[in-house]
Amino acid sequence: MPIRAVCLATLFALAALPSGTAAAAIERAAIERELGAVQDQLIAWRRDFHQNPELGNRETRTAAKVAEVLRGLKLDSVRTGIAYTGVVGILKGGKPGPVIALRADMDALPVTEATGLPFASKVTTTYRGQTVGVMHACGHDTHVANLLATATVLSKLRADLPGTVMFIFQPAEEGAPEGEEGGAELMLKQGLFKELKPDAVMGLHVTSNLNTGRIGYRSGPLMAAVDSFTIKVKGVQTHGSRPWQGVDPITTAAQIVNGMNTIISRQIDITDTPAVISFGAINGGIRDNIIPDSVEMIGTIRTFKPEHRVQIFERIKRTAESIAISQGATAEVLIDEGYPVTVNEQRLTERMLPTLNRVAGEANVVRVPLTTGAEDFSYYAQEVPGLFVFIGVTDPAIDPRKAPTNHSPMFTVDEAGLPLALDALVSLAVDYLQAP
Repeated sequence: MPIRAVCLATLFALAALPSGTAAAAIERAAIERELGAVQDQLIAWRRDFHQNPELGNRETRTAAKVAEVLRGLKLDSVRTGIAYTGVVGILKGGKPGPVIALRADMDALPVTEATGLPFASKVTTTYRGQTVGVMHACGHDTHVANLLATATVLSKLRADLPGTVMFIFQPAEEGAPEGEEGGAELMLKQGLFKELKPDAVMGLHVTSNLNTGRIGYRSGPLMAAVDSFTIKVKGVQTHGSRPWQGVDPITTAAQIVNGMNTIISRQIDITDTPAVISFGAINGGIRDNIIPDSVEMIGTIRTFKPEHRVQIFERIKRTAESIAISQGATAEVLIDEGYPVTVNEQRLTERMLPTLNRVAGEANVVRVPLTTGAEDFSYYAQEVPGLFVFIGVTDPAIDPRKAPTNHSPMFTVDEAGLPLALDALVSLAVDYLQAP
């Protein structure tokens, strides 16, 4: 056989091998050894971060701890202060290869914890003018601990690792404080991918919707675009005993709520993809016998299609303004565009699915439905191919449909699910870098 034919035959044979086979420099046994060695530290980190939560753009203690650990691993570089408190570590493997980015979000939520855990948060802060508790009610504590453990494992394997790994510890995924920028969008704006642009980016999120031991994935659109709205209804203040002498913004606001509930149910074609409008707060008035002069309402919009997004924006404005006029009031509508749809790149998802099947068992890897929650991981996935998966953390004895959800003050993590999260992230990185 001619030399050229031999070379082509070899290349085709390599391309047909499963991901990671052609450059199988790192044995599975070596990965398992390092995974086992970091298990106790993984749990300790998670509990420490859980007990000491911080809100977005204020993750100073968390970021300092992350940077300290990364420097102790002797990574090639550790940068801090990106997008206020973001930390980025770079690990160069001992062999040439592609670049992959792995991301974890660090911020907590203004939620008062009610789990009763021995390491429950007792932290409080001021949020929107109110004293509130602070809790890792979404599981970002596990994400930070998991990425630190992943960096630890991969640093031990660096001599045989082909390529480069970027570890992104991101602030403010839940949103920046009012008047500030933050999160993935700000990290990218400040040049995260300019000096070293990855070939792919991957991340994961723990969820109460799946039992421990299960991984959820979906190719294409996965999580919704999220936008927020504020509606300020202005009337004329009067005594509660004489409503006809004023213009009641409270009854007007109530009618606006009812009217807006028909936008999704009667004006948007949701046979293709879902959409959601929800009110989160209504504020107005201070006494039982005074009709106030104004009411403010805030809420959220979730969509999966750009055309739905535009239609809903227009119809919220039309509905609120028209109802207000009919009552002799006025309505000012402000819409704050948020995160875009989180999309898993199809080819990358298909390429990495065998890895997920291997670490969890094919029966435990499930295709999840569209998720109306949102993620600013979406910004990274707009820049490079992205893959984002869910890790189940609800005890197998509990029906996940009845478990306290993410963002609940009762949200708990079955720590038995964290080793799988670690194995999944490490294996995705290694298999991607070693793929032909």
